[in-house]
Amino acid sequence: MDTNLETTPTPKDENTVTFKRSQFYAVLVVMAFAVGVLVGYLAWGRSAAAQPVARAPENGPAAQAPAAQNPTDEAAPNIIRYDVPTEGFPSIGPQDAPIVIVEFSDFQCPYCTKWHNEVYQPLMEAFPGQIRLVYRNFPLTSIHGDAFQAAEAALCAGDQDAYWPYHDKLFNGQYGLGETAYQQYAADLDLDMTTFNDCLSNGTYQEAVQADMDFAIDLGVRSTPTFFINGLAVVGAQPLSVFQKVVSQELAGELPQ
Repeated sequence: MDTNLETTPTPKDENTVTFKRSQFYAVLVVMAFAVGVLVGYLAWGRSAAAQPVARAPENGPAAQAPAAQNPTDEAAPNIIRYDVPTEGFPSIGPQDAPIVIVEFSDFQCPYCTKWHNEVYQPLMEAFPGQIRLVYRNFPLTSIHGDAFQAAEAALCAGDQDAYWPYHDKLFNGQYGLGETAYQQYAADLDLDMTTFNDCLSNGTYQEAVQADMDFAIDLGVRSTPTFFINGLAVVGAQPLSVFQKVVSQELAGELPQ
């Protein structure tokens, strides 16, 4: 059949609008675009407007949240204090100190070492008698293979009233980490080596270290070091000035309870 033949239109044909195929596709494109814009507005526009403002979890700190990194930041919408038990864990400083800092740390973590070497002692000296530091273990075993046993070794030293000197030796790292190093640190502190070695080889504190790890994870801690200053979360090896500011404001009663 020849599609170029002309025919005489009938009355019915006169009321019919005829489109070329190219015109028909052009109309479809315009209609599809319009529908797409409408659907996009309804989906994205409404969902964005309906999103609630993000809030910190009630049972744990958002370790990556900027507000958690600096509780004195004026831009922070609220301040949350977390309940972190301290009794029964190694601590240094007066028991009745107005400032209690709980540190979740890892003896093999370079940032923990940095904080210990640059901030720990100057902070304690800046507020004599006003800070009690509580150390809790959070060895990142997936990347720090020696951290778990190092935590055990420190607790074994604690049985001989040498937790903090041993803690300092681990962070100073004169002999590195590993079982031989742990024994050398103990010998340097004149510990009873039989008692120390039995404690370490028997895994006396494996459950205690694991319990610390489990608690930290449940709390929301995701990195080391993470600190809680009277329950206020400070994440990372922040400089001395950050800790001084938080402690000073806490002592002055300037932070919400």
